[in-house]
Amino acid sequence: MSPAAIDAVLLVAFGGPTAPEEIGPFLDNVTRGRGIPPARIEEVARHYERMPGSRSPLNDLTVAQARALERALAARGRPLPVHVGMRNWHPYLAETLAEMTRAGRRRALAVIMSSLRTEASWERYQQDVRDAQAGVAGAPAIEFAPGWFERAGFLDAVADRARAALDEVPADIRRWTPLIFTAHSVPVAMAEGSPYVTEFATAARAVVERLGHPRFSLAYQSRSGSPHEPWLGPDVTEVLKGLAGAPHAVVVPIGFVCDHVEILYDLDVEARARAGSLGIALHRARAVNDHPAFIAALADLVGEAP
Repeated sequence: MSPAAIDAVLLVAFGGPTAPEEIGPFLDNVTRGRGIPPARIEEVARHYERMPGSRSPLNDLTVAQARALERALAARGRPLPVHVGMRNWHPYLAETLAEMTRAGRRRALAVIMSSLRTEASWERYQQDVRDAQAGVAGAPAIEFAPGWFERAGFLDAVADRARAALDEVPADIRRWTPLIFTAHSVPVAMAEGSPYVTEFATAARAVVERLGHPRFSLAYQSRSGSPHEPWLGPDVTEVLKGLAGAPHAVVVPIGFVCDHVEILYDLDVEARARAGSLGIALHRARAVNDHPAFIAALADLVGEAP
């Protein structure tokens, strides 16, 4: 017997605090058992405190992606509810699966909202969904969408965001202005057991081809783990140092799908300050967020599910 058709979509994302008093408990969830020095955790807490309302925009942005996907699916003649479940804060995956169960959902397609696959950004998400299923009586069956980093719609959206940032650079020097693509740093050992680095490089080159831009480099950002463990580099600030003398640079956070704190602070505050100290005007491309081309790529994923 063939499985029933999917009757819902579940966007699986990282989560983030939505009020100042949630920052500490949220970071406890994220860092538990990871050996991160307390000073680093306190530093990250201050990053969240600097955001408007001392809250992460990630939840609101993911909900906006969900609503946009619902509209896109309805326009294609396959209206489906799109739910949002978070790994590290409300609505937790178990809370969302319980809500889906009460609504009578029987089989859902889960889309992991991470563009590049490694154990931390992919397998942990899948396992957390399975753990949440096990704790919810009658939870819907879950199918996982495949990786989508090479989807044309995602790459088109990144290219469009990068093009808009490049347009901020004076036209006479735009072509040779360096592009810096960024992704979240992860432990080297973890990266070696995954396609993470290859996918990062492949996606960046595909965007460069769309832009026809000859000068680009890859960098990592937002390292957060044990200082005794090697992590992927170079850091974006190191790359900027190597560009001293360039009047402008454009950073493209291709490894992120929302303009959340790791972009709004690590790039817009820290990296921009470093660039300024080097005499570089740093321009930052927006994340894809709910860009229509990205939403169309997600709708394609759903449309391919049985």
